[in-house]
Amino acid sequence: MWNNFKMWRDLISGNYEGYALMPNDDPYEECYGWFWTSINLDETLPKEFLEYLQQLVDDIDSGKEKLIPLDEGFAKHLEKIVREVDT
Repeated sequence: MWNNFKMWRDLISGNYEGYALMPNDDPYEECYGWFWTSINLDETLPKEFLEYLQQLVDDIDSGKEKLIPLDEGFAKHLEKIVREVDT
């Protein structure tokens, strides 16, 4: 989403010279095109999923859900598994 705001800012401020890749490219058209393309790429999460995440955070904060601490030993165990899979 930050890129969308950056491109919008560049469009309205006339700061689009860096968008042309080829000598024959029009910087404005490139910025304009990338802005509208990036708007279509934004991911919107469903309301139900966001509500589930909020409930999960509330449950963790209240102690209803227990967290499993990941210590250095667990990280080393994961590294070992990854190395075994790679070989």
